[in-house]
Amino acid sequence: MDQILFLAHTQENGLLPASALEALTAALALKSASGASELVVGLVGASVQAAADQVAGCGAARFLGVAGAEFSVARYATDAMAAEAICKASAASIVVAPGSSRWHRVLPGVAQRLGGVADTHLTGLNPSGAGGALTVARWYYRQRMEAVIQRQRRPWFLLIDPGSQLAYVGAVGTATVELLPVQPGAAQLRTAFKGYRELSSGVQTIRPEAKLLFVAGAGWTKKQADGQPHVKEAETLILSFLQTSRASLGSSKSLVDLGGEGQAVLSFLTHLNQIGQTGSTPRHPKGLSTCCHGEEPHAVGWRFINERRAINLDANCGWARGKADVLYVADAFAVMNRVNELLAAK
Repeated sequence: MDQILFLAHTQENGLLPASALEALTAALALKSASGASELVVGLVGASVQAAADQVAGCGAARFLGVAGAEFSVARYATDAMAAEAICKASAASIVVAPGSSRWHRVLPGVAQRLGGVADTHLTGLNPSGAGGALTVARWYYRQRMEAVIQRQRRPWFLLIDPGSQLAYVGAVGTATVELLPVQPGAAQLRTAFKGYRELSSGVQTIRPEAKLLFVAGAGWTKKQADGQPHVKEAETLILSFLQTSRASLGSSKSLVDLGGEGQAVLSFLTHLNQIGQTGSTPRHPKGLSTCCHGEEPHAVGWRFINERRAINLDANCGWARGKADVLYVADAFAVMNRVNELLAAK
């Protein structure tokens, strides 16, 4: 019978991020459905007590922790030491962890150290697969094909994609944490954290945990009703909305590629903002597409957006053909200007 370890790292405030709470939901569901002997919570960070108290009501049999200033920031050597120590102390055969950038860099290496295997970007766990064995689901080819994976090798590290599960909600309490004596040496501390560097544009546009995804299409840089493009006005409207709403920004491939064609582009957009077949597939609860026609290569990136809305002057665009829940046939400049006024008045 498998024993499950939920493994997470803390944020700067000492609490668990939303992605970790979502992975905990998956771990609890797996334990309940598989009849695993127990669930162990493992935490890594500068201090782990607040995070343990945050999920004290999850029913874990044990809380293991590795804490100290050396573990406050992402660093492969120290993170790997901490994760390996927790995995050994828990004797877990299944390790469920959030698919954060920090764990994506580290846990496959830890799996190799322990003779196990790791699967990343998972969106579902099914303990009643063939023969009652655990199977996991992962999307491939820009979320057009779903694979079901089953492995006999243990320990098996399962990294859950953020946004694919509901976040754990439970009673806050006081957890008893067993702190493991992990002391990194000079060799593990050669990599030093110097600080954070702000984006060159001075504006954060990619927010994976935002409730709204705002997508700008190529129409923002085209000629408007007066026969002239208004790129600077578009930048002001979009940035104002992002700063007020705290939404995440996406773009269609056509808009990102305009710069290669010598046309004007929104200065704060990069390929990292690209949504669709050749970009990312985000998982925000809501999405608002503006000045984009909703063609298939772009719309495929909206597969996991729960509520889809669009603004376009063309009533016959792709969004109107079943790809959007609501289509506003209107001028995006006028609509977003009014939306910004309403947000500013709050």
